[in-house]
Amino acid sequence: MCKYLAFILAIVLLAGFALPALAADKDGLDTAVNKAAAYMLNTVKDPQVDSVGGEWAVIGLARSGYDVPEAWFEGYYKSVEKYVKERGGILHEVKYTEYSRVILGLTAAGYDPRDVAGCDLTGPLQDFDKTVWQGVNGPIFALIALDSMNYPNSRRDDYVAEILRRQLNDGGWNLTGGASADTKNQAGDPDITGMALQALAKYQDKPEVKAATDKALACLSELQNAEGGYTSWGGENNESTVQVLVALCELGIPLDDARFVKKGHTLVDYILSFQNADGSFTHMRDGGGNSQMSSEQALYGLVAAQRARDGKNSLYRMGDAAKRGVSASRPTASGLPGKHADVAAAPLFYPGKTFTDITNHANRIAIESLAARGIINGKSETSFDPEATMTRAEFAAIVTRALSLPEKTASPFLDVHGSAWYAKPVTTAYFYEIVSGTSTTTFNPNGTITRQEAAVMVVRAAKLCGMDTAQGETEIRDTLAQFGDYRTVASWAQSSLAFCYGTGILDDDALDIKPSEAVKRCEIAEMLYRMLERAELI
Repeated sequence: MCKYLAFILAIVLLAGFALPALAADKDGLDTAVNKAAAYMLNTVKDPQVDSVGGEWAVIGLARSGYDVPEAWFEGYYKSVEKYVKERGGILHEVKYTEYSRVILGLTAAGYDPRDVAGCDLTGPLQDFDKTVWQGVNGPIFALIALDSMNYPNSRRDDYVAEILRRQLNDGGWNLTGGASADTKNQAGDPDITGMALQALAKYQDKPEVKAATDKALACLSELQNAEGGYTSWGGENNESTVQVLVALCELGIPLDDARFVKKGHTLVDYILSFQNADGSFTHMRDGGGNSQMSSEQALYGLVAAQRARDGKNSLYRMGDAAKRGVSASRPTASGLPGKHADVAAAPLFYPGKTFTDITNHANRIAIESLAARGIINGKSETSFDPEATMTRAEFAAIVTRALSLPEKTASPFLDVHGSAWYAKPVTTAYFYEIVSGTSTTTFNPNGTITRQEAAVMVVRAAKLCGMDTAQGETEIRDTLAQFGDYRTVASWAQSSLAFCYGTGILDDDALDIKPSEAVKRCEIAEMLYRMLERAELI
């Protein structure tokens, strides 16, 4: 980061040392984490905005589950707030890893980096040129920070591409190599290679990223020494090994993967060999004393291993971070003045919720926002299936949850059985006149929704939310006439489609409306998300 880890490593060769033959057991890892956390809390009494005695200590303690006083995290937040105010929101003119590191620290501690002393600290990472100015560590930590809580940013693909562009011929990365053809033959550094893999971990659905990852893992396996660790900047050291360990944890690779076990020694074994009796860690085993930087990195590295072992969110997937203080959540949306009395904003139940198949999807933000509020579910815990169609029953369920409507139970439909999962949502949506039946006695719950049907239902929901949905004939005609197939729109859907296009609930950059085409789950999510934004309910 701003005080780049590897540059301050002492250039000292490791003298003879032998690791114990057996890998660290569960109790050994837990004991080591607790000792390291206790040492950290006793040493860093007043965490500041800094790469040592600051964010990395905060991240390690926050993600460890160790019993840390609330006042400690509150003190950190106040120090960040003061720092931001003093600098007018500009953490650094050119080193944008400052923003990334602070975003990670705040997110881990449970605060929202988008609202610190009135400043959105994620905003500067929208500037690609400044973010990559430092070298490959710029886009690396930008991705890690942005993805820690899926903060909105349109440059993710650009950052992924920049990291891939700078991969060296041996499969690794270093701080300065890969930017031009004549540097592609440089050797990969384990620190930067590990960090690059941490950043790319969430993009493994991209074939080019998966290929680059496999090549990098082969490089790291080859670079690993006989004792299970790594040599960087002149000697075997703790920090280099930590970065590789965190990378494997972010990628979901078991720590006993044969590629990363040398003579029975794992990465965790190697890191534990650096720990002192007081819980601190040395930079090099023959250096004596302790290194604060090494101690902070070893703590969060072992925490990453512990979380992986226990099946928890990884170190940098912070959707499970406890929310604290003034930034525990944004102000609760109250809705428009004219909304129905029963309509209310859906609270955040699962902050940071995401799915593996929407990582680079155009509607990712909408899907994640609704999923975080329990409005929309995936087809499984990890898969959303964005391109699938949606049934009438599924729509009834998400729209009633989106508006937090009280459940109704007296269904008029013979094909909506009381024992069906969708019985209450369908009855509720019908009661509030968001949906209607296909006849007086049937609803057709498993029927798919077309684009024009979705528009009608969303507009009915919008009206319930207090939005003025009235459309004049001229306005409807002028809005729809821009599309080549506007004459195919059913008369009962024209006003609703015009409203959706006119308010931006639907994008008007398509050539055709395709009103009778089955609408996709991702499209419904986007429509509903935009409607809720305009209704001030999200």
